[in-house]
Amino acid sequence: MAHKPDHQPDSAFLLSLHDVCPATWPDYQPLLRALERHPRIPLTLLVVPDFHGGGGFIEDKRFCQALEQRRRRGDELVLHGYYHHDDSPPPATPGDWVRRRLLTHEGEFAALDRRAAAVRIQRGLAMFHQLGWWSRGFVPPGWMTSAGSRAAIAEAGFAYWTDRDGFHYPASDLFLPTPTLVWSARSPWRRGLFQGVNRMREWMHHASPVLRLAVHPVDMRHSRSRRAWIAAIERLAGCRRALTKSQWIDELTGEAP
Repeated sequence: MAHKPDHQPDSAFLLSLHDVCPATWPDYQPLLRALERHPRIPLTLLVVPDFHGGGGFIEDKRFCQALEQRRRRGDELVLHGYYHHDDSPPPATPGDWVRRRLLTHEGEFAALDRRAAAVRIQRGLAMFHQLGWWSRGFVPPGWMTSAGSRAAIAEAGFAYWTDRDGFHYPASDLFLPTPTLVWSARSPWRRGLFQGVNRMREWMHHASPVLRLAVHPVDMRHSRSRRAWIAAIERLAGCRRALTKSQWIDELTGEAP
């Protein structure tokens, strides 16, 4: 296991938009308009190549142009699985059932073997490359991986990949824990619970050098969670620097220009 780098940049927050694809892009427009008040907040956009098998994003020219504009203004585009749906054989153990069915049905890489995971990663990267994009990182849907999919991620040459708990650096076996704010906004009681949980986590980790914000399309479909996210971003923008995931890594490793 590699040692944690000695250098720690000044406090930052990393704002990631998950499940970005033509079907969800309209959900994010209210947030993007709100962020125009803070033009120096770069985003990490987690792009799904073929969301739930609905068709490759590359066929939607307007969507591709919108992401290219975001990329040129400083946002980072990151490969986020391929289908974003767990289509592997059903779970065989109670623990797997909880992980892959109770917590989420979208852990696409939760049970894939190395070869199947590698095929999906390469197909997704091929779409990126057609548009002149490169993904330095990878985020598995649902933040779930199997041993085989972790091997495929490492072999693909990504500089990093992230799960719920932090950053993984395949080249060095380094793992860097990072606190994360995330909502479960699928029901009114969950939205109420997670509003309190996230305010508490924001307070608990006020001294952390980095705080990750993991925003999902469903969060934007409910006024309570949408307003809470915008308020949290504005609070953090007043006391932390906003960076993409790659910018954070470059500062941490001393590779920033």
